[in-house]
Amino acid sequence: MRVDWHQVYAAVWRSHSQKLKPVERLDSVRLDELKGIDKQKQALLDNTRHFVEGKTSNHAMLWGARGTGKSSVIKALLNELAPQGLRMLQIDKDELHHLPEILDSLEEADKQFRFVIFCDDLSFEEGESSYKPLKSLLEGGLELPPEHVRLYATSNRRHLLPEKQSENQLSKLVDGEVHYADSLEDKLALSDRFGLTLSFYPSNWENYFAIVESLFADHTIDRQQLHEAARLYAMGRGSHSGRTAKQFYQYFLASLPS
Repeated sequence: MRVDWHQVYAAVWRSHSQKLKPVERLDSVRLDELKGIDKQKQALLDNTRHFVEGKTSNHAMLWGARGTGKSSVIKALLNELAPQGLRMLQIDKDELHHLPEILDSLEEADKQFRFVIFCDDLSFEEGESSYKPLKSLLEGGLELPPEHVRLYATSNRRHLLPEKQSENQLSKLVDGEVHYADSLEDKLALSDRFGLTLSFYPSNWENYFAIVESLFADHTIDRQQLHEAARLYAMGRGSHSGRTAKQFYQYFLASLPS
């Protein structure tokens, strides 16, 4: 089944059927709901607006601590810019070998749409070669990558591939310049293909409480009581990230009288 991009904003790749499945229930997250990452939001929004408007733009890598809003900001962009022609496809890391077929299918799509291929939690272990199809999209080979497609990826790793201490030790200083070992150079080259790289850091308590308050904006709850409950919940989880704030919201909301 071909996706009607006039009616559908997003799709996910299903490897068992080798087809794109339209997404019927989109995450409704909005950019203004995401707290403490204003610079990252603005940079990615500007890049995506340029892309939708047909201006020069970059592939984007969002990396950093878990639960800090990397995936949410990408999903929020779709809600923001879908009316202007942005469309999104999600593909898992293990299915990247299907990327050439997906790109071929997008070549047949209406060029009024701009497509972001979203790969969440992208990283590779030693010896894996499944990242190689990314190179054709990020830089192209004999065939240039499509102008109406960009890759947005999230990762906990800055350089996507594991770096060993021994590889750093093989690097040399020549005339004041660092020359990386060949194996490390290859790993760094993959992340360097993303023209926009944004870092996300663990949330502090102030940002955590701000996120909690925004989630409960439509509820009348004593602020001090809410903060204390949110603090205890976060301590039990060992994290006070934006993800933890949302989990606390779902947990605490169920205990409120209807």
